[in-house]
Amino acid sequence: MSRLSAQNLPATAALPAYDRAGKSIGIVHFGLGAFTRAHQAWYTDRAMEADGGDWLIAGVSLRSPAVGEQLNSQDGLYTLAEKSGEGTKLRVIGSVAKVLLATQDRAELVNLLSAPTTHIVTFTVTEKGYCRRADGGLDLGLADGGFYPILAEALARRMAAGIGGLTLLSCDNLADNGHQLKRLMGEYLAGDAALSAWVAQHCTFPCSMVDRIVPATTDEDRAEVEAALALRDEGVVMTEPFSQWVIEDAFAGPRPAWEKQGAQIVQDVAPYETAKLRMLNGAHSALAYLGLEAGHSYVHQAVGDPALRQLVLGLMLDEAAPTIPAPEGMDLAAYAHALIERFDNPALNHRLIQIAMDGSQKIPQRWLATLAANQQAGRPSPALHQAVAAWLRHLRGDNVAKWGKVDDPRADELAAAWQAHGAQGVVEAIFGADGLLPSAWQPEGISL
Repeated sequence: MSRLSAQNLPATAALPAYDRAGKSIGIVHFGLGAFTRAHQAWYTDRAMEADGGDWLIAGVSLRSPAVGEQLNSQDGLYTLAEKSGEGTKLRVIGSVAKVLLATQDRAELVNLLSAPTTHIVTFTVTEKGYCRRADGGLDLGLADGGFYPILAEALARRMAAGIGGLTLLSCDNLADNGHQLKRLMGEYLAGDAALSAWVAQHCTFPCSMVDRIVPATTDEDRAEVEAALALRDEGVVMTEPFSQWVIEDAFAGPRPAWEKQGAQIVQDVAPYETAKLRMLNGAHSALAYLGLEAGHSYVHQAVGDPALRQLVLGLMLDEAAPTIPAPEGMDLAAYAHALIERFDNPALNHRLIQIAMDGSQKIPQRWLATLAANQQAGRPSPALHQAVAAWLRHLRGDNVAKWGKVDDPRADELAAAWQAHGAQGVVEAIFGADGLLPSAWQPEGISL
């Protein structure tokens, strides 16, 4: 079967209606996984189609060559498949120009980042990609293996050449993500006073909130799209029809007209971000650990379990929503019920084990902030207590026989806490003031 490419386009999918060859790269993106291809690249593709502009994306993989191997031989093209109960819509996305591997293509990457035509750098490196210590500060040892040194070199070049600054836009599920990136980048540059001052004056770090459910693509997904296109696409991405992107209006220079394609450019992202983290992401993680325990493979199966459905609805409405300072016009009850409908989508096959990955990096903002706020207000959190207990059992290895080993950057530390303290002391060892994941929440009410 022939591969999708610029010279080999399908007749059965929507195609980019702009001249890719006539456009230059304007965005560099660290972490070009499936989510970005279903979200930011999709918004950018439609923005160039509607309004023009040179906004092709150079994707960067920090370690794995897999995405580059999928897309570079396809001229950066891939198919986005929107799946719902009504069927599948296919669109070939043209906004990705190429994929670079940081360890192999560093010189080209630094050249792109320091080019006057590049205005925006975006990030979906996951929570662990920011290389934070347990106290939230930057782990300099880890940071040297991430995006920080590459970006620092490029920023120094821009300063020396008198080129304008960059918009550094985090799109990760990290509370206050833009401000965290600014602080962490500042810590990395702390030894260079001149560059630190230049970045503070010329670069911006907008906060953002992103939302679209994007399951990991399976061989079955690729085969389905191949049959529809009569072409092989190794980069195909599956997603739902819904998408949301809320971005703080704080740009250092020009940007695509994302708002004309449905993005919201706002003064304060915080309420949207908090609602998404504590309601959608919090419910997702609860479904993951409790659903795996119950033997479910997918989100739609877990939320179809009457007991789990009621639990996550209560988590969102009774535990998370009261902690969110919703602005006028934001209906959190309607949001919760809309999320249940999205979780119900049987066409997505969103794997619970995928959501369960990297729990130590996710649950502080998804669960612990809600637990702390409710504890302070004297409100109970029974659903979250059950979710925390399920995560702890997952760490203990209760799900290994059926679902495989625990996938978490701190898995060894967390397993050691179980071994050292057992069920009587593991809660305090992980969540207490001197624990592995300390927070304002005083751990109580967890039954193992």
